[in-house]
Amino acid sequence: MKFNPRKFAVLVFAKSGAQLDGQEQLAHFERLQGMEPPGAAAVDVQFQVIGAMRPNSVGVIEPWLHLAAQTRLSLVCQRCLGLVEELVLFERDFRFVASEEQAQREDESSEEDVLVLANDFDLLELVEDELLMALPASPKHSVCPTPVKLHAADADYHETGEKPNPFASLAALKPPKS
Repeated sequence: MKFNPRKFAVLVFAKSGAQLDGQEQLAHFERLQGMEPPGAAAVDVQFQVIGAMRPNSVGVIEPWLHLAAQTRLSLVCQRCLGLVEELVLFERDFRFVASEEQAQREDESSEEDVLVLANDFDLLELVEDELLMALPASPKHSVCPTPVKLHAADADYHETGEKPNPFASLAALKPPKS
């Protein structure tokens, strides 16, 4: 059976215990594409999803998806401001329930993510959401390719030898000892 990741039949996929390996161009992920600097090379997002029917914590059989994805993005290094290539990836389990209320109630207390079951679920939107959450908070080269200037000084500033003691002027205010 062929599954469309943009109109993904989660229940049918999970009941069949199917596996789908896919690859999609980064250009199809609008929010992720916005992370790439202009002129970056074409990049693909690879993903794998495995469906299963498994019991939840109270023994009720529900559809589950095990989803993993990865891509390489050129991000701006927070030290040198040059481009740094980062491997962005995730691997996570998702359990599907009948209603939004049930998903909100159970998501807080469960280890897996709980989502609402739909016949036309957008799997690639979920892949994009998870990759965005997996982005490094502060991308950096392990060693920047160019020396990084870590301090700044005014060109007109010339340091004089010894710095005056800021409390020296207070001595003049002190009454003389008699």
